[in-house]
Amino acid sequence: MDRAKKIKRVILTTLLSIIAVIALIVCVFAAIYASRFKTISSLERITAYNDELNLYRMNIEYDYDLDRMIAKGITDTQSFIDAVISESLPLLPINMEAPDFSCSAFGIKTTDGDNVMGRNYDFRYNSSAMLVYCAPDGGYKSVAFAALDNINANTADESLKTKLACLTSPFLCLDGMNEKGVSIAVLTLDSEPTVQDTDKPNIGTSLAIRLVLDRAASTAEAVELLKQYDMVSTAGRDYHFYINDASGDGRVVEWDCHSETRELVATPVRTITNFFTMYSEKVTTDGKNGIYGHGKDRYDKIEKVFEASNDQFTNETAWNALIAASQTPKDEDITSNTQWSIVFNNTDKTLEFVLHRNWSDVISYDLNTNQVKK
Repeated sequence: MDRAKKIKRVILTTLLSIIAVIALIVCVFAAIYASRFKTISSLERITAYNDELNLYRMNIEYDYDLDRMIAKGITDTQSFIDAVISESLPLLPINMEAPDFSCSAFGIKTTDGDNVMGRNYDFRYNSSAMLVYCAPDGGYKSVAFAALDNINANTADESLKTKLACLTSPFLCLDGMNEKGVSIAVLTLDSEPTVQDTDKPNIGTSLAIRLVLDRAASTAEAVELLKQYDMVSTAGRDYHFYINDASGDGRVVEWDCHSETRELVATPVRTITNFFTMYSEKVTTDGKNGIYGHGKDRYDKIEKVFEASNDQFTNETAWNALIAASQTPKDEDITSNTQWSIVFNNTDKTLEFVLHRNWSDVISYDLNTNQVKK
């Protein structure tokens, strides 16, 4: 009997230990995911198009740590993905693809005195979009846009799986604007992917966008921020950024394809597409231009709109330029098919957004109030 009692006591003690461990795991999971489920509860579909490709919105309620992500060591696309998932979806197995980026962008000052940035996001594969609002502790409030096809969540509100995947969206944004009036967009190039190695901390492409939105109060600050890191291009492509601010300081940030160390070069410019501004003299309108890039035809269309306005720019001018440079799908062209178009007003911190060339269906957003208006 004594032996039987001892066995029962051991079994009971073991069961209680297991229950305690499970309870601890549940408590830890609940603590980590409480703010994440609050984020998910903010998910809202803004448009209702029949093709199930829509604009959604989400307020990021959980705390993230950019420095912790960077400290993980981003050396390639997979390590970038691992850093994103570990920060946004700890303890959960989620598959994710790194995003690709195409597009056109420009910055102009309107007759009303507003400095605006126009942006077309072009990519072969159709995607829904997520409007991502962030207000990080110690950082600036911002609005930015992520392509949901990159995380297999085009119907973002379809299931718990797609909703959880959307928690990664702060780190996959392709363009955005912060409360200081700094706007940024990423555009693809045709050169070899930038992989700097100068003993600075590494940063991935879309993580650099989050860095600028969270911490830069001007274009100049954004450039200095980016100089503090070694750029590691993700998804097997090379990129440059267009950055503008409330003062109208518009610059393209590029990593010189002829520099052994891929030196960062920031050039003041009004319009960019998918070619190196620093080597624009080597770029022709027709066809591609090797490592120097392509898209001069779209650049010329935008500039033609500006020239026709005789420097009397309005909000309508910005939209006319975006429409002129927009693209329908072409199977052979990864930078065709305009997914969305945006006019960021860096002066009053508002924007206008159009999804999939639905030019008559303009969605307005005010960063000051975090309100959407159709």
